[in-house]
Amino acid sequence: MEELNKIIKGCVAGKSVYQEKLYKLFAGKMYGVCLHYSKDSTEAEDILQEGFYKVLKNIKTFKNQGSFEGWIRRIMINTALEKYRKQKYLYLVNDIYEISEDLSFDEILSDIAAKDILKLIQELSPKYRMVFSMYAIEGYSHKEISDMLGITVGTSKSNLSRARAILQKRVKELFYPAKSQLKLAK
Repeated sequence: MEELNKIIKGCVAGKSVYQEKLYKLFAGKMYGVCLHYSKDSTEAEDILQEGFYKVLKNIKTFKNQGSFEGWIRRIMINTALEKYRKQKYLYLVNDIYEISEDLSFDEILSDIAAKDILKLIQELSPKYRMVFSMYAIEGYSHKEISDMLGITVGTSKSNLSRARAILQKRVKELFYPAKSQLKLAK
């Protein structure tokens, strides 16, 4: 804790040695956060770099209320959100598909590695990926998501539902192709 406070003070003073230490301390975790909001590793790296630029630019505004890591995490998420708002990827989704419950959650998790899940999330369209990541990974409510993204609560719920349906379908296709084919044959 003392070391982190020393690093923060050094960054506030604009000393590059402390900026580098801060980056090395948090880049790994924050890269993981950025991956949840990006389509691939290159885009995640861009978000990470832009996010750290904002962290260093605004570090003097950190008021030691809450965790410093949480403060950085929030900046990374907001950086990703700004990127998608600019690209206007978020639209109302009216098509909600029926979700099949053939496979148990435990059965799926036992066979899928975290990297596989992340890859499937990254393959979602940006509008679904953003809402899914904010709700399922970050724990935001639909009201918070709607406020942050400038969409309705209904759109947030619809996008989450569609993202879940797509993920479930992809999991079945990729990891349980025999069961997926049996379902289609019925």
